[in-house]
Amino acid sequence: MSYITILYYKYIDLIDVESIYKNQKVLCQSLNLKGRVIVAKEGINGTLEGSKQNIDRYIIETQRILEFKGIIFKKSNTDGKSFPKLSIKIRDEIVTTNLEFNDKLGPHRNLTGKYLDSRELHEWFQAGKKFYIVDIRNDYEHAVGHFYNSVLLDNLKHFRDLPKILPEIQDLINETVVTVCTGGVRCEKASGFLTHNGFKDVYQLQGGIITYMEQFPNQDFLGKLYVFDKRVVMGFHTSSPDHQIIGKCVKCKAQSESLTDYYDNGVRKHQIVCSNCIALYKLNNKSF
Repeated sequence: MSYITILYYKYIDLIDVESIYKNQKVLCQSLNLKGRVIVAKEGINGTLEGSKQNIDRYIIETQRILEFKGIIFKKSNTDGKSFPKLSIKIRDEIVTTNLEFNDKLGPHRNLTGKYLDSRELHEWFQAGKKFYIVDIRNDYEHAVGHFYNSVLLDNLKHFRDLPKILPEIQDLINETVVTVCTGGVRCEKASGFLTHNGFKDVYQLQGGIITYMEQFPNQDFLGKLYVFDKRVVMGFHTSSPDHQIIGKCVKCKAQSESLTDYYDNGVRKHQIVCSNCIALYKLNNKSF
């Protein structure tokens, strides 16, 4: 049996959040789907896995809901083991920012960056256009894969740290800036946040990094893409000689694309650790 994982979101004002929540729960359970769906007054954000037939049915039924017409579902082939269970939740936001003016940001408030699709961004790279990629993902996501010459934000350990990045990129306030993230949902708020704070020429990568990688594998985006399921990382045509491993083991600095949870002096961390170092630490009864 073939399995599909979908990634999707939509910012839109929802009047009856409880009704949407119940609908999604019943629908996902009836189709034996696993994954996560977050419903909030500002919209929906989900990533789900199931058989191709059931995922297709989920898409059809979800788009029957008036507010969810036009959602773009990003698909990838998986093995049916990406998620251990189903989680449907109601939250205040579909991606947590905790910003005081969060309700003023996003496409449903007409405050977001200009959309730049993958083809246009690729043309910018090819033409040598002057612009700056601002990667608004967490540091461990950036470590395993990123656009070359992208800005790594030292103070962005979680998306709710967004206000902390302003001093780091203040010198780009008059430059052309492109925000990037996994599937696009974080960029809707991040690009709006930069615009709100006076940045003059802000774009966001439409469809996120995953869409770019699918259309232009091993071009401009180096390494693999971090994903929030059991796959941990994914790539396209990774057996190609054009694929570059840019991740480095935090212990021995060897090239690696293996992210893992481990404890360092009692502190839980999630970083790149190669298989040799994992074996060594387990041999010495260290916790992983």
